[in-house]
Amino acid sequence: MSFAQRHLLGIEPLAPLEITTLLDLADQYVALNRREVKHGDVLAGLTQINMFFEASTRTQASFELAGKRLGADVMNMSMQASSIKKGETLIDTAMTLNAMHPDLLVVRHPHSGAVDLLAQKVNCAVLNAGDGRHEHPTQALLDALTIRRAKGRLHRLNIAICGDIAHSRVARSNILLLGKMENRIRLIGPPTLMPAGIADFGVEVYDDMRAGLQDVDVVMMLRLQKERMDGGFIPSEREYYHRFGLDAEKLTYAKPDAIVMHPGPMNRGVEIDGTLADDINRSVIQEQVEMGVAVRMAAMDLLARNLRAARSTRGVMV
Repeated sequence: MSFAQRHLLGIEPLAPLEITTLLDLADQYVALNRREVKHGDVLAGLTQINMFFEASTRTQASFELAGKRLGADVMNMSMQASSIKKGETLIDTAMTLNAMHPDLLVVRHPHSGAVDLLAQKVNCAVLNAGDGRHEHPTQALLDALTIRRAKGRLHRLNIAICGDIAHSRVARSNILLLGKMENRIRLIGPPTLMPAGIADFGVEVYDDMRAGLQDVDVVMMLRLQKERMDGGFIPSEREYYHRFGLDAEKLTYAKPDAIVMHPGPMNRGVEIDGTLADDINRSVIQEQVEMGVAVRMAAMDLLARNLRAARSTRGVMV
């Protein structure tokens, strides 16, 4: 299989063929997860450590479930009560982890670049579960799988990403991935929530929701990242919903078969109308959650294969 990465730190290093390889394998894991017996053994004998320096529910649960379904020994480290809080550096943490001989390390961190730094210091495969405003690669991959299964392809689609672009690592990873797959990407949101120089990414930028949604195939809504905001980026949530929240009327400007996505957690009545979020004919939000487990299984499977191959070359027992 064509996947040469040692770590999964972001979408940027991935070639289109590597993305396709991972999604094809994830499709197989979707089928496995829908069976009565859902367990495999491709990670049997390997240790997976989940380190979440930033609160998460669905991402951590998804990675934990993915590892267990593949037979890994999974450990969740409580970073809220860790030695980091007592002054230990990230490098010291890496050295401690090395002494435990993990095989897969899943890390979420509030600072951009922290996961990459850990990857340079540990002797195992590292998966980025979200770092600051940088990237969230498995979210973009599960979004891509959801789109491909709903539309039958992942290229030459018109895709709108709407909302808080400036603070969203999900937006950055999706822009990179969908761009590699030859899609036309539109970003919709207020100028205060658009990062400087975003047009250099080869995207179209709109501050009018209806104009931006015209004839799109996919509508991807984003959560307002209030925890990363340090100023008045919007006049009020009510005004934001009026102009940029997705409702049935605004959705009429998209194609009749356009799908609605959201990475979650959702702020109903702020980014998206609750009824629309639950519309089984248009919304694929629950499918995104299901695809998340399969994509993370595929990512860990492929990284474990490369890890075993590298250790075998060096004569290291696995």
